[in-house]
Amino acid sequence: MQQTFGRNLTYGLHEVLGRAIVVGDYADRPFPNEADIVREHGVSRSVTREAVKMLAVKGLLGARPKQGTFVRPEEAWNLLDPDVLRWLLEREASLDLLRHFNELRIGVEPEAAALAARGASAAQQAAISAGLARMEAAERGADDTLDADIAFHVAVLRASNNPFFVQFRDMVSTALRTSIRFTNKMSGRTANIAEHRAVRDAIVAGDAAAAHATMRALIVNVLDVIEAGPAAA
Repeated sequence: MQQTFGRNLTYGLHEVLGRAIVVGDYADRPFPNEADIVREHGVSRSVTREAVKMLAVKGLLGARPKQGTFVRPEEAWNLLDPDVLRWLLEREASLDLLRHFNELRIGVEPEAAALAARGASAAQQAAISAGLARMEAAERGADDTLDADIAFHVAVLRASNNPFFVQFRDMVSTALRTSIRFTNKMSGRTANIAEHRAVRDAIVAGDAAAAHATMRALIVNVLDVIEAGPAAA
């Protein structure tokens, strides 16, 4: 069955095959060979090879002589890759993944907030405040709830001035888009503005300990909602 991928055939095929791998379409059957992909999706061999290379870089595919291309075990996948994470979150059973993601956030974002309190520039502090202002506007229906919340957390990561933490921004943005939607539905409310304001205030005040503690408490509260499960909805 041929599919239309729009203007960029390689990325379109990469998207279709990557999602199929991650959601388990090839769990009980071999990954198709190049000729089968060309025939099924109506693309060229060069497009197929490039898409397969992209998926191999993400750890999803491997190749062996005589065996051909195969799906690698999940433990080999690059879970920090935003595409892989996005596809994983499309699985029906994503509750455990959301818990694991927020456990990772506890290891990263509180320390990023503490670093921001120690060394954020005036412009970086203003970006955090702008994210908070967007969240407040979203409460009034004047902004997008998800985009505003994500903007706040990404601004804190950037304000850490640690290039490793900053590189978490794409992963955090991708996963928060699902996590926020999910936890808001379960808790019956949007993000707690007061908790985010406490983080912002601690950063602006230069209080690293308070910034760390308030960001950690914010994420722990998210984990509590996830641990409560669907009953919280």
